[in-house]
Amino acid sequence: MRRSTTGSALTALGVVGAVGAGAAVWGIGIERYLFTVRWHELPILPAGSRPLRILHLSDAHMAPWQRRKQQWIAALADLEPDLVVNTGDNMGHVDGLRGLRAAFDPLRGVPGVFVHGSNDHTAPSPRNPFKYLVGPSKATGQPRSEPLDTQALDGYLQDELGWLDLNNAVGSLEAAGMRVDAFGVSDAHRGWDRLGVLPSLLDGLRNGPPPALTIGVTHAPYRRVLDEFTDLGADALFGGHTHGGQVRIPGSPAALVANCDIPLRQARGLSTWSHAGRTVPLNVSAGLGHSIYAPVRFACRPEASLITLAAAG
Repeated sequence: MRRSTTGSALTALGVVGAVGAGAAVWGIGIERYLFTVRWHELPILPAGSRPLRILHLSDAHMAPWQRRKQQWIAALADLEPDLVVNTGDNMGHVDGLRGLRAAFDPLRGVPGVFVHGSNDHTAPSPRNPFKYLVGPSKATGQPRSEPLDTQALDGYLQDELGWLDLNNAVGSLEAAGMRVDAFGVSDAHRGWDRLGVLPSLLDGLRNGPPPALTIGVTHAPYRRVLDEFTDLGADALFGGHTHGGQVRIPGSPAALVANCDIPLRQARGLSTWSHAGRTVPLNVSAGLGHSIYAPVRFACRPEASLITLAAAG
């Protein structure tokens, strides 16, 4: 009986080990390259409006050698978006801008907006990837990170692609023949958001005719940010940062972690956010990449979102 029990235990351990090894092979060697587009439609535009196609990109964490990712992102221009919303963490390496040019250049001429994540300012640093599963990372106590050329990144996004910088800022643009007002904050995970500056900036923006659409854009979708954006009159909210959990239990509707205080069921995809009597759509992108020091995706494919806004009613 003892030999049988021992043999069963060894067999079980062998099965567990094989499953773990298979999951690692899948997550590291296969799934992180299985880029996908999530398609959504929202009827929130004024009556009589033509459709507006929004391409939501986030968390590319680009390194120059990531050719498959660059080629896949570049091909998204074939979707013919009317507006690009970029929710930050574009860079994953000190030479990441070279890869971003290959990825984003086909989107030249498409109106867009962007905000920063921390990896638009500093490169990722080596750390224990399992700490990600414990809870939100902290800005303090992290290894010293190599600074990135944020000025060059912003120069490319603003001057060459023509996108609006919404880091603690507001702006207005035309997309699909309609006026879109937008406001945003810098990385709330690092405490760089300055929500208090937005109301007066929006007052100055809203002197003319009302826009067809107002959007709020953040890298990290913290509750305080989403609440304030809803109160400020955003018709739709966009965020990134969470990576959708990056490693999920297959079939589970909720992420294991979100790296911020958003409810885990809303760490990926389209949902709604309610505050003070208003409810608006919220899209949180699971992102296109990962840290070069944590190269894995499991049950959480890298993604972009194409959200078609249509006339209400």
